[in-house]
Amino acid sequence: MPEQRVNFHQDLDEIRNEIVQLGALVREFIPRGTDVLLAGDLGGALALIEADDEIDALTLRIEEQCYNVLARQQPMASDLRSIVTAVWLTGELERSGDLMVNVAKAARRIYGAHLDPRLRGLIERMSEEASRLISLSLDAYVERDASLGAALADIDDTLDAIHGDYIEAIFDAHSTHDLGLQPAVQLALVGRYYERIGDHAVNIGQRVQYMVTGWLPEQTGAARLRAREATLVDLESTEDPRPGDQ
Repeated sequence: MPEQRVNFHQDLDEIRNEIVQLGALVREFIPRGTDVLLAGDLGGALALIEADDEIDALTLRIEEQCYNVLARQQPMASDLRSIVTAVWLTGELERSGDLMVNVAKAARRIYGAHLDPRLRGLIERMSEEASRLISLSLDAYVERDASLGAALADIDDTLDAIHGDYIEAIFDAHSTHDLGLQPAVQLALVGRYYERIGDHAVNIGQRVQYMVTGWLPEQTGAARLRAREATLVDLESTEDPRPGDQ
C-alpha cells in the first residue's frame, strides 16, 4: 500500500479514536447532569457547565483534523464519506453535550422546587434511554454497522413514549399545586433536552448508514420531489394544445 494511503488510514483511525473519546465525554454528561438536577446540586451544575469547554475544545480539534485530511489527501468515494461523517457526528455529539449543559442550567433555575417520585423516576428513565441511544449510535459508528444505525429510529420510540408520560406527569403535578408554573416550564424543557439527545443519536445512525452505503434519508425525499416535478411536466405537456389542434 502506498505510503500516502497508509498515512490516510492512520489519520482516519486517529479521528475515529477522538470521536469515541468525545462520545465518552457526552455519555458521562448525561447521568452527571441528571444527578445534578435531581439532587439540586448547584456546585455540580456549575462544574458541568464549565466542563463543556473540554467538549468544545475536542470538537474543534476533530473538525480541524478532518479538514486537514480533506485538504491533504483529497479522498474519494467511501473514504470521503468517512471524513464527512466524522464532521457530522462531531456536531451531533457536541450539541448533545450542550443539551445536558441546559439541564444543569435548569437545575439552577428550579433550585428548591419539590419533585415528586413520579417525576424523578421518569427523569431517571429518560436519562438512561438517552445514554443508551448515544452508546448504541457510537457502537454503530465504530463497527460500521448500518443495520444498527437504521434501527436507532425505532429504538428511540421508547424515549419518546417516556417523554410523553413525563409531560403528563408535569401537568398533573402542576394541577395539584405541588409544582409551580416556573418549575413546570423548566422541567418541560428538561424533558425536551433528553428527547433531543435521542434525536441526535438517530441522526448519528443515519450518518453511519451514509458512511457505509452512501444513502441518506434526504435522498428519498429528493427522489419523490423529482418524480412529482416530472409528473407535473408531463401533465402540462399533455394539456398544452398543439398548433394543429387550435
